[in-house]
Amino acid sequence: MAETAKLWVLADNNTLIDRYFLGEPAASYYLEIDGLRILLDTGYSDVFLQNAEKLGLDLGRLTHIVLSHGHNDHTNGLALLAERFDLSGVRLIAHPRCLLPRWYGGEYIGPPADGAISAACDYRPSKAPVWLSENCVFLGEIPAVHDFEQRRPLGRVLLDGEEQPDLLADDTALACRTPEGLFILTGCSHSGICNIVSHAQAVCGEPRIAGILGGFHLPRANSRVEKTASFLTSLRPGVLYPCHCVSLAAKLELAKVLPVQEVGCGMCVSF
Repeated sequence: MAETAKLWVLADNNTLIDRYFLGEPAASYYLEIDGLRILLDTGYSDVFLQNAEKLGLDLGRLTHIVLSHGHNDHTNGLALLAERFDLSGVRLIAHPRCLLPRWYGGEYIGPPADGAISAACDYRPSKAPVWLSENCVFLGEIPAVHDFEQRRPLGRVLLDGEEQPDLLADDTALACRTPEGLFILTGCSHSGICNIVSHAQAVCGEPRIAGILGGFHLPRANSRVEKTASFLTSLRPGVLYPCHCVSLAAKLELAKVLPVQEVGCGMCVSF
């Protein structure tokens, strides 16, 4: 197994008491594991850059950038990162549909649209899982195996020259192997947090869940939250850090039966 991995929250909707970092409705995380320096998502603005600087993290030394999916609250910061640092030697890992243009209503909600981002990096799109190191894997396209987490369209995506309902097939996550089981790092979990966990278990051949941090895409307390809580409880995870796109009502429901912890910008987690 790897030496202890460390994860920093660079952008999230929340900040923590007496921790003076910036927040925004977006997500960005910096991960050090197996000698790699990985940025998962880049938030909506330069908030992740300002917080990284305050934390003393040099994003000019990144080895990998991973995108969880193509919405602008996870990809907008890419252009700002490319303006500040030479990313030509940095591998950019994402689903092949991640960088496609997308809209919700009349609003553009996709990644930076000029096409320069993929050219600025060593772009390696993949639908299949990609092992970044011995203990860290990009999960690729997530199959829908739980009936309460079937894909539903959210906005429109430009696919094969036509605007089509966006099923967010690009939504994915990272999984890290630890001595206590898998630690899973998600963006928004449009694919379904339970689908993501089940896929991570299958890809890694590891049933134990040490922890999960990221968006669970649970904007309200409803029957889906109840089913999510039931499934996750059956796995007896070590710790959960639901954030970004998880409402307070949903967190409260999860916390009734699961070890839910608070998340905020500037926070560091070791696993």
